[in-house]
Amino acid sequence: GGREANQVSDDYRYQDGNYEGYAPNDGYYRGGDDPAHEEDAQSDVTEGHDEDDEVYEGEYQGIPHPDDIKEKQKKRAPAVADEYRDRADLMAERMEDEEQLAHQYENIIEECGHGRFQWTLFFVLGLALMADGVEVFVVGFVLPSAEKDMCLSSSNKGMLGLIVYLGMMVGAVVLGGLADKLGRKKCLIISLAINAAFAFLSSFVQGYGFFLFCRLISGLGIGGSLPIVFAYFSEFLSREKRGEHLSWLCMFWMIGGIFASAMAWSIIPHYGWGFSMGTKYHFHSWRVFVLVCSLPCIASLVALKFMPESPRFLLEIGKHDEAWMILKQVHDTNMRAKGEPERVFTVSYIKTPKQIDEFIEIQSSTGTWYQRWLVRITTTFKQVWDNVLYCLTAQYRMNTLMLAVVWFTMALSYYGLIVWFPDMIRYLQEEAYESRVKIFDEEEVSHFTFNFTLENQIHRNGEYRNDKFIGMKFKEVRFEDSLFEECYFEDVTSSETFFENCTIISTVFYNTDLYEHKFINCRLINSTFLKEKEGCHLDFEEDNDFLIYLVSFLGSLSVLPGNIISALLMDKIGRIKMIGGSMLISAVCCFFLFFGNSESAMIGWQCLFCGASIAAWNALDVITVELYPTDKRATAFGILNGLCKFGAILGNSIFASFVGITKVVPILLASSALVGGGLLALRLPETREQVLM
Repeated sequence: GGREANQVSDDYRYQDGNYEGYAPNDGYYRGGDDPAHEEDAQSDVTEGHDEDDEVYEGEYQGIPHPDDIKEKQKKRAPAVADEYRDRADLMAERMEDEEQLAHQYENIIEECGHGRFQWTLFFVLGLALMADGVEVFVVGFVLPSAEKDMCLSSSNKGMLGLIVYLGMMVGAVVLGGLADKLGRKKCLIISLAINAAFAFLSSFVQGYGFFLFCRLISGLGIGGSLPIVFAYFSEFLSREKRGEHLSWLCMFWMIGGIFASAMAWSIIPHYGWGFSMGTKYHFHSWRVFVLVCSLPCIASLVALKFMPESPRFLLEIGKHDEAWMILKQVHDTNMRAKGEPERVFTVSYIKTPKQIDEFIEIQSSTGTWYQRWLVRITTTFKQVWDNVLYCLTAQYRMNTLMLAVVWFTMALSYYGLIVWFPDMIRYLQEEAYESRVKIFDEEEVSHFTFNFTLENQIHRNGEYRNDKFIGMKFKEVRFEDSLFEECYFEDVTSSETFFENCTIISTVFYNTDLYEHKFINCRLINSTFLKEKEGCHLDFEEDNDFLIYLVSFLGSLSVLPGNIISALLMDKIGRIKMIGGSMLISAVCCFFLFFGNSESAMIGWQCLFCGASIAAWNALDVITVELYPTDKRATAFGILNGLCKFGAILGNSIFASFVGITKVVPILLASSALVGGGLLALRLPETREQVLM
């Protein structure tokens, strides 16, 4: 038994003989004194016996005897200085050290337990993930209002919808890579600060170009948070808890969608919730909504200041003492919460991998400050690029390529359908609205004052003489082949209103938004336009807006059962079966969309699809974290998540172009992508039994 214990301890013994082994988890303190000082120490148990007959007290506890360590030191050949060693040898030694660290770190995290510290970090990082979920929905909710407020064309609206995903794609790759070099906490703070600052600023800017820029940089910030959050949290979790608790963390993305939907529903329709400064500056209710949506990000940013850096990251860069202090903090926090404050953190030394210094530092006395910073920045980004290339080396190439395909197919179908569902519902509503249009032929009206709203009407071959249109609204009104003679329009606002082939004689337009482009092939004879309304105006509250918010709310809420099921089964059935099964079930749900010919049917199938697909998203997050080593983890996650956002951009563009044309192409494209990705996912390696490398 003693020999077996000593053999196990050799796996964790530091190569230069200073590592004393990982102490057993029995709650008693064992000092980390140097072996040189131990030879004079004798235990109470063996005091008074002959040295030759003495039994070493640590023999049955897996702790190596100091004499054994000294003997191995004598037999070891003199070490060669690192600068004269081949780089391949140094890398091989580092990989061996990392493997030993991975197993020891797993044991340390198990000793620290899972308790108050992890749950506190869970909610702090959950707020950051919630901010990511909010960011995805914000632009879609504000577009109907922003297009009127900023006079957006169709192309501008499309660009505004895609710009956030473009920013998130770049942010995931860049900030994810930096997190492996600068630290999880530092880069997550940078990411959230960028998002909070530019999201807040975007609610106040008036011009379309500046608003677009703010949303781009805001998306860049929040895009970088996603890979960091999962890498950060996973490094505080033991193997038995990792799959389940990373899945619980994914629920905050759902909460972000629910929060955004609820806020949009309660704020945006209230157009009076705002203020104006003169005629140029308008702060409407949709801007209040954008402001409120930055709150989760700000809250997470503040709370993160009180959280420590990942000790696993610190050990990778050789900061042993800082990592030890943080792990002790985790242990003591959890033990106090469990009512066992007397339990002592028994770890005295943790394995640190061989450090291969590639950083070229300029002394402060050399060059100017910007030259030194330029070297630091270029060297850091070179290291990030090297990490990106490392993910495509022979050891990880196949896993990276398969994961890339699965992430891409999942994003293409999911984000494409998430946009397609509301667009299809809106299209069905417009069809129903147009079917209720009222048509007036050859009406003659004279000396009449219109001071009420005209909506969803077509007037053909009419004659209007000496009529007044004062303080009224036109909504979806068309005048075709009509005559207006000596009429007077004052304080008129219009939406989707046009005059086609009309003759307008001696008519005055005062303070209206009936601009030139609204008169199509018309003859204007002796007519006057005075003091036209400037800019665009939120002139009507859409009656069907609440339904769009309700659809998004229900879609977000529908993933709750899938989240719970995936969290409970993630560590039981494994990541691979979870991804494959979820994607194949989602593909089946897509086929039923052929029968969605009403608003209620589309809402129902959307909820079913979202609920089925969320398990695949959760399992993808978990397996991506577990497949890569610590110094490449956030980089790999960032690359794959960036590819995911690229798939979202393609899905949004492709699926939206078929709205009102055909349902066959979007449904077949989504289902075939899901089937292909799901089958490929079954070839990925299972990781639920692995320690974090």
